[in-house]
Amino acid sequence: MKQTRQGKLRFVVPGDDPPQIQGSAHLERLKPYGEVVLYTNRPATDAEKLARVTDADVILNTRGAVKWPGEALRQLPKLRLIATCSIGTDMLDLKTAKELGITICNQPGRTAKIVAEHGFALMFAAAKRVAYQTAQLKQGRWARADNVFIQGKTLGIVGTGAIGSEMARLGNAIGMKVIAWTYHPTPERAAKLGVRFVTLEELLRQSDVVSLHVRLTPESKGMLGRRELAMMKPGALLVNVARGDLVDTAALVESLVSGHLMGAALDVFDKEPLPPDHPILRCEQVVLTPHIADMTPEGVELLNEGVVDNVIAFLEGRPQNVVV
Repeated sequence: MKQTRQGKLRFVVPGDDPPQIQGSAHLERLKPYGEVVLYTNRPATDAEKLARVTDADVILNTRGAVKWPGEALRQLPKLRLIATCSIGTDMLDLKTAKELGITICNQPGRTAKIVAEHGFALMFAAAKRVAYQTAQLKQGRWARADNVFIQGKTLGIVGTGAIGSEMARLGNAIGMKVIAWTYHPTPERAAKLGVRFVTLEELLRQSDVVSLHVRLTPESKGMLGRRELAMMKPGALLVNVARGDLVDTAALVESLVSGHLMGAALDVFDKEPLPPDHPILRCEQVVLTPHIADMTPEGVELLNEGVVDNVIAFLEGRPQNVVV
């Protein structure tokens, strides 16, 4: 399905599934600039994806599952801008975009409070074994299993950008001891956030909860592998609302099945949508959500407003939130 408007430029939403921007009043703000084409289903093939955007001047990429590798970008000579409904840009080949003169705009920190709140909720759900106990009760079992008391425990924040900083604030608010690792630690930053910066190895060894908040890059991909997960305290929890590929999934499953980790709370996965035979689904002590950390009515509209703001700013010669 698609919706169109008449005008000068061509704006394309190539696959708005699950629904993000469809029906948003913010799309009306693009009407004076040109034609909006909105596809409400994801393209089934790369060929279909390219066909949808062949004549696009601007792509509004509302779903990270719709990816734009270099070979695809090279086939879009009209394309001037890709604006994302996300903080992450790992679905885009930034190097090729820069080479081709295609501007990329994202939305850093726009929904940080909403994403951090979701991560915080997942942490508690895992600590209290909510998903496990719900499944047991549905199967007629009154199971006995100890929960984790969170207050006073050590929360390790990996990455102190906007979301990680908010997660640290929430941890401090309930009396957790918050430590953190970042690429560029400073005493001033530590004081502002109320954290103590440590090495990644120290963080893994000391934390009762490890929460991931770094961007996915070639350097960060697989940063928690078998060696790093083994460093974590026995009975610790892992929270990930960043990107699935930050963690070696096979190693995580091994750690959960062996009982080394008490549980994992995940909003992101190495394969999305999560296939029904994914090994993480065989683990009992997990709390899982389908990459929806910012999917509240407030979060959705903040992102819809932000992506249109970025497009209009670019068209008016004052680009903002430029990645490349």
